[in-house]
Amino acid sequence: MRILIVDDESDIILSLQKGLTRKGFEVNVYAEPQKALDDFKPNVYDLSLVDVKMPDMDGFELYRQMKKKDSNAKICFMTAFDMHYNEFKKMFPAIDVRCFIRKPISLNDLILHIKSEMPLV
Repeated sequence: MRILIVDDESDIILSLQKGLTRKGFEVNVYAEPQKALDDFKPNVYDLSLVDVKMPDMDGFELYRQMKKKDSNAKICFMTAFDMHYNEFKKMFPAIDVRCFIRKPISLNDLILHIKSEMPLV
């Protein structure tokens, strides 16, 4: 399974990359949303984990642009903000995302989220 992680905090992406790779996932990471978008291609990743708050381009805009390139892309938002899913849906009703991950998150809990998005994993 191939996973894309986009987060501007290098310690987070390196930690997630190392942990998920040890668990058998193929992981690509980006600290810059624009670079991730430039390199993003349809049908390459099984799941993308995108931080909500990043400089230059937030996770919501990255989501919109990724969906333009691949309408079937599966994307989970990650955030350290104390925003619950129902509040998120009220603020962003047009964004159709079921997967919403609160940071910090343990590797085991992250894998449970990934498996819930990709039942065949």
